[in-house]
Amino acid sequence: MTTPRTHYDILSQVLHWLTAIGVVAAFILGPEHFGRELRQGLDPATRWDIVTHESLGMLVAAMTLLRLLWLLVRPAAPRFDMPRWMALTSKTTHGLLWVLLLAVPSTALLALSSEGHPLTLLGGIRISEMPLLTHLAWIGWADWGEVHGLLGDCILWLAGLHAVAALAHHVLLQDGVLRSMLLKHR
Repeated sequence: MTTPRTHYDILSQVLHWLTAIGVVAAFILGPEHFGRELRQGLDPATRWDIVTHESLGMLVAAMTLLRLLWLLVRPAAPRFDMPRWMALTSKTTHGLLWVLLLAVPSTALLALSSEGHPLTLLGGIRISEMPLLTHLAWIGWADWGEVHGLLGDCILWLAGLHAVAALAHHVLLQDGVLRSMLLKHR
């Protein structure tokens, strides 16, 4: 008989926490009025907050794709007994977080492409043209910068609720849900 897993594997834990840190840091560094300043001729390479924000966003996107690939082959996730409504809420929240982890950087790229601005990353890397995005039929359907900002707010609120739920599991239910994702669990 196999013992049920009580913790996520180390790679899942590390990628989870690095993604969380990346999302919060990118949100904090998210420059106010970035789109307006670019339309007024600001070179994004001259602002460390813009370069760091965009770099973190692309790092979060890359880690999210890596995490999704890892989901296909990683060891089984721990399972916890909980009421059906709680399990459904957990699955829904996690699903929405996955969608937002992909949608937030995607809308940033759409915003840059629709306005003809470069993606500016740490190390002086500039991607001035993104032809695959520029020629999308629906590129002009929305102000993608506004959508990006709204989704950025949504991911932070949802991640905050996710954290509060994890703390409630730890403090009130004492069921091991939070401990399962902590790097040091012994």
